[in-house]
Parts: sequence; structure tokens; C-alpha cells
Amino acid sequence: MDREAIKKVSRIVIKLGSSILTNDGTGLDQNFINSICHQVSQMQDLGKEIVIVSSGAIAEGMLRLGLNLNSRKIDQLQTAAAVGQTGLMNCYDRCFRNYDRKTAQILIDHDDFANRKRYLNARNLIKNLISLGVIPIINENDSVSTEEIRFGDNDSLAALIANLIDADVLLLLTDRDGLYSADPTHDNDARLISSISIEDKKLEKYAGGAGLLGRGGMISKIKAAKIAANSGCETLIAGGRVDNVIQRLMDCEELGTFLYSNQKPLNARKQWLLGQLKHSGCLVIDSGAVEAVKEKNFSLLPIGITKVIGSFKRGELVKCVDKNDCEVARGLVNYDSSETRLIAGAASSEIVNILGYQENDTIIDKDNLIAID
Repeated sequence: MDREAIKKVSRIVIKLGSSILTNDGTGLDQNFINSICHQVSQMQDLGKEIVIVSSGAIAEGMLRLGLNLNSRKIDQLQTAAAVGQTGLMNCYDRCFRNYDRKTAQILIDHDDFANRKRYLNARNLIKNLISLGVIPIINENDSVSTEEIRFGDNDSLAALIANLIDADVLLLLTDRDGLYSADPTHDNDARLISSISIEDKKLEKYAGGAGLLGRGGMISKIKAAKIAANSGCETLIAGGRVDNVIQRLMDCEELGTFLYSNQKPLNARKQWLLGQLKHSGCLVIDSGAVEAVKEKNFSLLPIGITKVIGSFKRGELVKCVDKNDCEVARGLVNYDSSETRLIAGAASSEIVNILGYQENDTIIDKDNLIAID
């Protein structure tokens, strides 16, 4: 897809950052939110299906409670999220009613993605809402999420939602005009990058840190673009405060940064595997196995395993690492950890002699295995 193809897309996920929603931490910017609601309504009039992933609850809650915006204490963040979410949704609902639109609040945590049944239920719910013309407004369920299993930032959540519902475009609206070649606040020669492949190795150099209110920054947006590409979804990063930015981007105006990919979309099950944050154990695999699962898309055989770490049950998610502890793949195991330890390093033909039975020739079937770049 190039920018011109954006005119033809039908399903769009729009992510809004805390800074632009709360006017850099001074409180919910109702004029800005009303402008977004107006633009989204215009898109619906053109037949577009829109899902919003919205930050802002924690920042709004911090202000309402008089807490320090720099706080990273999980209990304070959870409390602020609970308080701020009510104000955030009330503002959206009120503004969308000005344009005779209906909204739905959806709070999601990692367990909704980790559990396959809940994952499919969430997919069906969101698709049903948009088929009825309702605008889903999604946020991470920060009130109950723990640091160990949170998405980390709403950029990643937005990308996972884009995968979940087979979106065509992920639009990340931020307080920056897009991705620059250098930090424009310190380098007068910095230039806005209009278009770049997500496979371009210069991307990491261009990305900076997170802002005061966000947990992401450009690094998280690049990560989100790579996640979104797994389902064939392209990404646009643009300044949310630019006048009528959504309409102008959909009209292919040269605003922001267009992050494109030429990779083939993954099937739904492998997209789901990539969206997991938790794993139950770890398998250290040799160089031959690394090549087999990464380059040849083969199943993981017991002979390629050199070490088993942790405790896991059959069917649970484990990660596979090389000898340098770099993750190379993850997947659902056919044997539990005690069985895997016994057959690690053995040929598949030896499994029945070692265990007395044989459930499968492989430790992880290729259909339940996804390589990690």
C-alpha cells in the first residue's frame, strides 16, 4: 500500500495520546476531543469503520486527585485510571452526541489476549459494534493491570486491536508532527520523514524517548507499526493538533510519517501468538533449531533443545531463545516441562522409548510456532 491507497481503506484504528487529550497535562481538552469526534463522524459519513484507542485516563485521574504526574507507583496509577476513566468517557460520549453518534467503552487487559476464547469474544464484540455504527473507545484496563502483564503503552494496544479486527490503517495521533531524522528541538537540520519502510534499519536511530505523560514515544510507535504489519495493516504517525488531520490524512495529504511494509500478513493464530506478553517457560535451542524455525518455518523438534527453563504444562506458551538468550520464537508446547526435560536433545524416534508413550513428534508444531525478528 502507498499513500494513495489510503483513500480506499474501510477500517481504521485511531490511537490518541495523553498529551494531546489533556493539553499536556492541564486537563481534558474538550475542544480537541470535540474536534476528533467531528472528524470521526465525517469519516463514518463516508462509510469508514472507526475504532478509537484512547489514552488519557491516568493523566486525567492524576489531575483530579492532585497526584504527581511523574508518579510511576502502580497503586497510584491504578487509582488514577479508575477515577480518570469516568471523566474521559463522559467527555467522549457528550461530544459524540453532538453528531448523533453512539459510543461504547471497552477496557482490555492482557488476559483478554492471552485467553484464545476471550480474544475471539473481544473480536466479535468490536466487529458487532462497528457494524451497528457504534464507535468503540478502547483503553487498557489500567485499574487492574499489573506491571508484569500490561501492554506497556497504548501504541502497542492499538496495534494489537488493529490485528484483532483486521484493520486497514493504524493512525497514531501524537504531540509530534511525525517521525524526524533527529530531535527537532535540538537539531535545526532535522527533517520530517514522509514515508519509510518498517524494515528500514535507520528507524531505531530516528526514534527518541517517551514524553512526560506517555509511556511510549517514537520507539513504541515503530514497534506498534511492526505489530500492525502482521495483519497487513499500514501505519500513519501524525500530529493530532493539526487542523482536520484525520480527513487530510485520508485524502492522502503529505502529513506525518507513513510506515509501510511489504511483508505477507500472518494468519490469525500466529498474530495471536505474537500478541502474548506472558510465557510459562523457556527453551534454549541450538543453532540448527534456530535456523529451522526462523528461516525454514519448520516445527521445533526435541533434538534441537539444549536446556529447559521453568515449569509449564502441555499447551502453554513458551519462548525459545538462542545460546545468547535472545528470543527467536514462541509457541504452544506439546509436552509439559518434565517430559520436555527428559526428551530434550533426543531424536523424535526415541520419544516413545524415553517416555513410554508418544503424543507428538514435535515439541512445538509449526502451526503453533511464530518466529521473532
